[in-house]
Amino acid sequence: MADTAHEVIHTRPHAAPASTAFTECDLPAELSRLHEETTWSSGQNARTLVKYDTLRVVLVALKAGKSLETHRTEGRLSVQVLSGHVEIKAAGRTFNLRAEGLLALDRNQSHDVRALQESAVLLTIAWPGEGR
Repeated sequence: MADTAHEVIHTRPHAAPASTAFTECDLPAELSRLHEETTWSSGQNARTLVKYDTLRVVLVALKAGKSLETHRTEGRLSVQVLSGHVEIKAAGRTFNLRAEGLLALDRNQSHDVRALQESAVLLTIAWPGEGR
């Protein structure tokens, strides 16, 4: 699988693939954990919350001014802003997303993300399954 935003800033070992029928997450608690970790001092931190073969859900925290450099993923991507304000450059456009904003990108779209305010975003990456 291609690079994803969480691999760029992710320093902890990758989560094992989920083997249960469901995963439930407390997003405010997960965000608090990201802010409490020493890696938050760099201004960015991320945690993979859900990991299946064809799906990832990643919580990313960014301090104002921090960026995820230009990258792409082979899967489709959605970026949901939970708090703050981010700027995403993709598909020849600049998207300004604030809390409760959502952007979906098709496969292999180069994009970068920059936090204009301290922000939390939820990335969902979906790859095609076998035979698709």
